[in-house]
Amino acid sequence: MSSGSILLAAGGTGGHLFPAEALAHELIRRGWTVHLATDDRAERFAGQFPAAGIHPIQSATIGSKNPFAVLAAFWKIWGGVRQASAVIGRIKPAVVVGFGGYPTLPPLYAATRRKVPTLIHEQNAVMGRANRALAGRVDAIAGGFLPEDSSAAGAKTVTTGNPVRPQVLEAAKTPYTASTGNQRFRFLVFGGSQGAQFFSDAMPAAVELLSDIQRRRLDITQQARADDVERVKAAYAALGVEAEVSPFFTDMAARMAAAHLVMSRSGASTVSEIAVIGRPALLVPYPHALDHDQAANAAALAAAGGAEVHPQSTLSPERIAALIGALIDSPERLTTMAGAAKSAGKPDAARLLADLTEAIASKKSISDFRKETHA
Repeated sequence: MSSGSILLAAGGTGGHLFPAEALAHELIRRGWTVHLATDDRAERFAGQFPAAGIHPIQSATIGSKNPFAVLAAFWKIWGGVRQASAVIGRIKPAVVVGFGGYPTLPPLYAATRRKVPTLIHEQNAVMGRANRALAGRVDAIAGGFLPEDSSAAGAKTVTTGNPVRPQVLEAAKTPYTASTGNQRFRFLVFGGSQGAQFFSDAMPAAVELLSDIQRRRLDITQQARADDVERVKAAYAALGVEAEVSPFFTDMAARMAAAHLVMSRSGASTVSEIAVIGRPALLVPYPHALDHDQAANAAALAAAGGAEVHPQSTLSPERIAALIGALIDSPERLTTMAGAAKSAGKPDAARLLADLTEAIASKKSISDFRKETHA
């Protein structure tokens, strides 16, 4: 057990905060005191993030081509660096860990200026802009899907995987059992708030094109935008298909474990959870994702044999019906895909990330850490 402080820095979205929260729980279990630096949206998380202190640090997005806007953004970030430097001086962290998003720039930059050990975690297979800006300055990079290779970033990268929620680890205990004969075929369809619209439009039309026998077996759970829920429900009801449609499911991990097939977008958390639970998937990368990170995430699971990747532009209702229909009739193939997905999962990502965090805090080299973990 250790007794020092560690500062985590994360942007104010779930994608950045979730892995930070998973690491926080693991570090606290090991005896560390954890602090969180984030932007002024921090009040939303004060009640749930397990930190001894939450420190709002100002930052800004550098996205404008207007030189005055860029100058204003840099001035705001510099103010954040001074705020972060004061926090670091007060709590004296053994290491500062960033999770992406512009709010991580000031704390990580301040830490490197003060010679405090630093580490960034990148969820996606393509590094985000904030992490790219910091990659050259930090001591180590933890990757959800990033490769360990001979590039400048790859040389200091350790592939830890993405920490997943406790509910996901619990769901992962449920083995995959294929649906055969006339058994119900549970089909889970979901996408983020932006990504769900396509599924609301395309899936009922695709299901209509399945054979009567396949439709009778289907049991669909589908996430849809609130505006689309009634329309999608009515479409499935008209086809006589069992369907539960909602904007949000609080038990998504359990529903994933119950599914015989998943069709979804391919955000980093989604792909990591599908792999840890071990379910066959049809992945449709969100076409407007920044840096095309969703396509790269999906490719990583497809390479392991656990998923098929289909660009949205190729998915007519006829094509979707052909894909789903073939898989409903191929339980052996789905079982093989489920096993391949599971083999690619990293259920111990939070532990590996905590091990790396402690190693960087103790100024251990990446090569020594790799030797220990691969031994």
